[in-house]
Amino acid sequence: MDGKIELFTLLFNLKNMKIGILLSGCGVYDGAEIHEAVFSLLAVEEEGHEPVCISINKTQHHVINHLNGEEMQENRNMLIESARIARGEVIEINNVESIDALIIPGGFGSAKNFTKWAFNGPDGMILEEVKNLILKLNSEKKPIVALCVSPVVIAKAMQESTTTPCLTIGSSKEKSPYDINSFIEGLNKTGANTSMKNINEIEIDYKNKIITAPCYMMEASIKDIRTNIQNAIKAIKELI
Repeated sequence: MDGKIELFTLLFNLKNMKIGILLSGCGVYDGAEIHEAVFSLLAVEEEGHEPVCISINKTQHHVINHLNGEEMQENRNMLIESARIARGEVIEINNVESIDALIIPGGFGSAKNFTKWAFNGPDGMILEEVKNLILKLNSEKKPIVALCVSPVVIAKAMQESTTTPCLTIGSSKEKSPYDINSFIEGLNKTGANTSMKNINEIEIDYKNKIITAPCYMMEASIKDIRTNIQNAIKAIKELI
C-alpha cells in the first residue's frame, strides 16, 4: 500500500511542479526573446505545471530600437521590462523561494545582461545572482532548460565548478544567422562539452539534468520554434 501511495505522490508532483522562467528583459536584441518566452509559458502550463517568471532588478546593458537595430539613449530595468511579458507577475531573483526546474529563454539579454558573452565571449563575466541560482538548482539535481543562446549562461555559471555540462547551441551543418562554430569554440573553452543539434532536435544531459534547444539560433519558422520548445519542456519529466 505504501508503494502505491509513493507512486501516486510522485505522479501528482510531476503534474504540479513550479517551473521558473528566467527573463532578461523584453525583446530579442536587448532582453529575452519574446516568442521563446511566451512559448515557454504556454508549454509549461500545457504540461500541467505552474510557470513562475523571474528577473533581476538591475539596468540592462543597453536599449535597442527593434525597428532599425540602433542603440537608443535611454536606460531600462530588466525586472520592469520582464513584467511586460509576465503581465506584471514577476519575482525578483533574490526572492525566489522554491522551484522544481528552470527555463532560460534566449535573446541577446542572455549574452548582454546575464553575461557579457556578446562583448567578451567565454571570458566575459556572469551576474552572481544568475550563477548562484543555476548552481543551486544543479546541486539540488533539479532540471534546467536553456533555449537558443542561453547555453552560454549555463556554461559561464558552471565554468569554475566540478560540473561539465553537455550543451547544444545549434548546428553549423544547417542554415543559421549566427556563427555556430564560434559559439561552440567558446562553449568548449569554458569546459563544456557540445553537440550539434538542428531545429528538430534537443540535447538532454541526463547526468547533469540539463536540456538545451537551438530555437532561433537556427533559421526556423515560428512553428518550428514552438515545437522545439515543447519538446524541451516535455523532456523535463525524463529528468525527474
